[in-house]
Amino acid sequence: MPDDLRPESLRVELTELGDAFRAYQRRPESDLAVLAALHDRKARAFARWADVTGDPSLREEADRAATAARTTREMDLNRRGVPVDGETVVERLLTRGQGAHARRVLEHVRVDSPLPGAEARLAVLMLTLRAARAGTGNVTGQDLVGWLGADAERVLQALVDAGWLRLPQDATAEETLLSRPEEPARVTVTTLVPTAPRPFHFGKVTRARLSGWAQKVVGDRKLRKKKAGAADRLLAVYTAGHSRPDGSLGGAGGEDGLALDAVARFCGLRPEEVAEHAGLLCAAGWLAEEADVSGGRLRGRLAERVLPLSGLL
Repeated sequence: MPDDLRPESLRVELTELGDAFRAYQRRPESDLAVLAALHDRKARAFARWADVTGDPSLREEADRAATAARTTREMDLNRRGVPVDGETVVERLLTRGQGAHARRVLEHVRVDSPLPGAEARLAVLMLTLRAARAGTGNVTGQDLVGWLGADAERVLQALVDAGWLRLPQDATAEETLLSRPEEPARVTVTTLVPTAPRPFHFGKVTRARLSGWAQKVVGDRKLRKKKAGAADRLLAVYTAGHSRPDGSLGGAGGEDGLALDAVARFCGLRPEEVAEHAGLLCAAGWLAEEADVSGGRLRGRLAERVLPLSGLL
């Protein structure tokens, strides 16, 4: 901001606005209503600044701030379950933007998993989310066994042998499984280290939110009760990530349902095997109705109990 900016009231407003955002960042807890109001204030100030200077980049910044205000207010309403336009809003775990990030991670795992099996793909998904920002992340033996059961040591070693994963300080897979919450193992996903091209660009809050979302899906109590395997839990993640706010499954381009070949590859299955695993999700109350796999697409809808986990297409 130039020191000689006029009118003086605009310069004062921009200075105070900067102070207000810094003060918000120092708050011990977030308040999305307050943050939305700050974005609104920023949008007004930058629009006025653009009028004064004629700078189109400032107009774009004002538009981004206005969008951020709407998104933040929507997120606040969703989390609090406040009725909007006469309809009760489901309290969502992810925002629309975070849902889009989740789908990028799922696509990365679908295309770039170093091993084809469902157990390996489940480990790749969960470890990718732990290490998405810096290439390293913390994991415990309890995490690994919870995801992979008796296959945990075998899968972990296979990922190390493939060069995709590095364990801390030359630890063995068996030793890594002994790591406890008070002293987790810090593992490295080699394709996500900062020297490699970055497949994702999101902050630490979004990374934690996505990791928590995936953990809620794979640890779902009813899926565990039905003894869901790795492929079933991957299918649960994929359907949640690719569902609309009402729970109906769809593609990012607005298509009805999901391409069976894409679903199958993500889950480590053959396309003709997807129907059987979708049936288990129906039995577990994850999908609300019997899935339709006609025409090479998987069609269905999330059950009401899991709507909070929708990726909000």
